[in-house]
Amino acid sequence: MTPDRIAIQPVRPADVPAVVALVHELAAFERAPEQCTLTADALSVALFGPDPALYGHVATGPDGEVVAFMLWFLNFSTWDGRHGVYLEDLYVRPELRGAGVGRRMLATLAGICVDRGYTRLQWAVLDWNPARTFYAAVGGEATGEWVPYRLTGEALAKLAATGLR
Repeated sequence: MTPDRIAIQPVRPADVPAVVALVHELAAFERAPEQCTLTADALSVALFGPDPALYGHVATGPDGEVVAFMLWFLNFSTWDGRHGVYLEDLYVRPELRGAGVGRRMLATLAGICVDRGYTRLQWAVLDWNPARTFYAAVGGEATGEWVPYRLTGEALAKLAATGLR
């Protein structure tokens, strides 16, 4: 399938099951399938519920099959006083990698940023992921001085239970 036969559009409710399946494929690729508990109901609420804070796009082939997705949300830079986009996930089915689908999807999101006056597009990638070469080729810069932190599970509950809120 050639990239010119791929359509990129915002996720529609009918796309949700395919996106969930691809998220689970991504989790397996990232060597953590047991950590992925996403359901179609959860993704539907996040994308289409009363207060959606998640956005997404899919790439579909001529037959309408979803072959790639990206999910993203807004962030904010206190330094420049403007919103930006955090790309949570971008996944292209293995058989289409290298065909320009990922580049078109990332360009779509960059266009949204520019059109809306957002000043940055950020994402994280595992240090072993070969996609780092692709991200560097489109001008992405690794920000090695920033160390990501995360609170989950018991640690999150423990901090919340301290009563300091």
